[in-house]
Amino acid sequence: MNASVLFSSEKSDWNTPQDFFNELNAEFNFELDAAATNKSAKCERYFTPETDGLAQSWAVSEGRAVFCNPPYGRETGKWVKKAYEEAQRGTMIVMLLPSRTDVSWFHDYILGKAEVRFLRGRLKFADDEGQAKNSAPFPSLVAIYRPEGS
Repeated sequence: MNASVLFSSEKSDWNTPQDFFNELNAEFNFELDAAATNKSAKCERYFTPETDGLAQSWAVSEGRAVFCNPPYGRETGKWVKKAYEEAQRGTMIVMLLPSRTDVSWFHDYILGKAEVRFLRGRLKFADDEGQAKNSAPFPSLVAIYRPEGS
C-alpha cells in the first residue's frame, strides 16, 4: 500500500492494530467482529462486506461483546446507528472510530449514549498482513455501549 492511498479519503478500511485490539479484548471479551474482512478479522466470528454486518444481528453470548471498526467515510454513520440499535437490545458493543465530534452520527448516537474514550496520539493502523504503517491522519476514539445494569 502506498502512502498516497493511506492518507487519502479513498481509503475507508483501516485495519485495527493487533496490540490495540488485544488490550480491548482483555477488557471486553469479544465474540464478534461486526465489520471485517477475511484478512482483518479479529474474532473467530465476523461479518465481511459480503455477509453485510449492517443486515445481521449482533447478538452475542452473555458476558461477551462485539468489536466494530467500521469502514470510515460516508458509511460510518450507518454503522454507528446499527451499533446503537443493537446496544438497545442488550448487546455490549465497542467501536473504534475516527474522532469526528462535529458530525451528525456523533451527536445522534454517541454523545450522551455511549462511554467515549478519546485516544492519545494517533493509531498506527495495520495493512492486510497485520503490519503497522504510518500514523493515521486523524485522531481516534473508542465508543462503548454497555447493556443496562452492567
